[in-house]
Amino acid sequence: MSTQAPGAMSTRDPGAPSTQPAAPMSHRQILEALSGLLLALFVSMLSATIVSNALPQIIGSLNGSQTQYTWVVTATLLTSTVTTPIWGKLADLVSKKTLIQVSIVIFLLGSFVSGFAQDTPQLIAARAFMGIGVGGLQALVQVAIAAMIPPRERGRYNGYLGGVMALATVAGPLIGGVIVDTDWLGWRWCFFIGIPFALISLFLLQATLKLPVVKRDDVKIDYLGASLIAAGVSVILIWISFVDDSFAWLSWQTGAMVGGGLLLLAAAVWVESRVTEPIVPLNIVRQRTPALSILASLAVGMAMFGGAVFLGQYFQIGRGYSPTEAGLLTIPMMAGVLISSIVAGRMITKSGNVKPYILTGTVVLVLGFLALSTIDHETSLYLVGGAMLLVGVGVGLSMQNLILAVQNDVPLKDIGAASATVTFFRSLGGTIGVSVLGAVLARRVNDSITRDLTAAGIPAGGGDSGTSALNLAALPEAVQDIVRAAYGDATGHIFLISAAIGVIGILAAIFLRPTKLRSSLDLGEKLEVPASAPVVEAGR
Repeated sequence: MSTQAPGAMSTRDPGAPSTQPAAPMSHRQILEALSGLLLALFVSMLSATIVSNALPQIIGSLNGSQTQYTWVVTATLLTSTVTTPIWGKLADLVSKKTLIQVSIVIFLLGSFVSGFAQDTPQLIAARAFMGIGVGGLQALVQVAIAAMIPPRERGRYNGYLGGVMALATVAGPLIGGVIVDTDWLGWRWCFFIGIPFALISLFLLQATLKLPVVKRDDVKIDYLGASLIAAGVSVILIWISFVDDSFAWLSWQTGAMVGGGLLLLAAAVWVESRVTEPIVPLNIVRQRTPALSILASLAVGMAMFGGAVFLGQYFQIGRGYSPTEAGLLTIPMMAGVLISSIVAGRMITKSGNVKPYILTGTVVLVLGFLALSTIDHETSLYLVGGAMLLVGVGVGLSMQNLILAVQNDVPLKDIGAASATVTFFRSLGGTIGVSVLGAVLARRVNDSITRDLTAAGIPAGGGDSGTSALNLAALPEAVQDIVRAAYGDATGHIFLISAAIGVIGILAAIFLRPTKLRSSLDLGEKLEVPASAPVVEAGR
């Protein structure tokens, strides 16, 4: 059968020209298109990692609290999480290229406003707006790659993806540290520095990315479902941030917020089961491979985002290193991501098997967090570095490959929704993880500081130790020692929680169905074009 046979099908058919290129892209064409896509992804990831080591000084200079420290991160994760399914659904309906460019523009505006924030509420709001663009980039880059490259070949290109992620994760903390350590720059340049990269990616995408546009007249976006999901998650996260501090665990506030949040999420599920274009397609979620991949992504996101966010704080406040030094100290984790993602990507392309790498990744991730759970403010940096290396290897082996497993299991017309759904739950896990672990850290730190200050005969500052504790330069030396010990000792506890969460990811990976990655862009091509694999190979 001719490879052009699917061209006679309707626009709704997976093999129709409106949903995929008429001919396979060559290796050079793919690399050219990837240049703008990967730069856009680099910019979005840099925005998160560049503040990881700068945030203690940023919040300290704005006189923010530990809760606000957490919410600067959580706000971006929350809005990117909630908007990710919307971007993914739009990608199945309209121009993917235009959506990516719109995401970059939103990101640019959010970065600009963040750089001019005058207090922590303004910074949190600006970062929340930026998260809308970040959510688009994280989902749409995956969708665009899936529309260009068959799953079997996508493994080796995922190596490039992992390399860019690792580079952003390594460069971000280092750049952020250098910026806040350089007097004539200042922390505001942590937000301004990504703007030129974003502008360059806009021009590259315009010149190199050529994807077919899906044209449909029955476009319906489930804004109600998205709003209910956003409201339900937000209410629960706000409760996590303030419970046991502003009000008790058993109180009417707890009942109202938890009950209200669960009701909103239940209403979201009800809406999603009835609308024609759901934000989170339940028919995809109910399938075995997507369901288990989502569960694993949720656990990996909770463990990785929730644990890694506080490493910069540990090195700076708990150990007394500068932001630049803290960035250098996190290199082992980023090296683990870089090496494992590139090696695994090429091995997956060669073998066509993805499950062994996901399972190995989740196991190594948990082992890394278990090692980190033993640290305190005096732990050997060799032990900390070795544990971070394990965490990085675990992330590199599992994170992107969970999306690949789902993309291999769904038809091309559902790639956008499926990819965005996995990314959504991974980001949701990260949002919940950061909030939960940040709240646990804040409670333990405040209790420890109050206890040690009382033992030393020093007033605890009205019980709000967390606010003044982040601005170490304004504290007496004796109090600085107490604060450093409190942060250093409390951090190990949150990594133990991360390890426990990561076990869920191991269980989900165990039950994944072992399958071979297909060599065609769409499921239907296996029947319509039996010789598709040689055609793809020729496209190299």
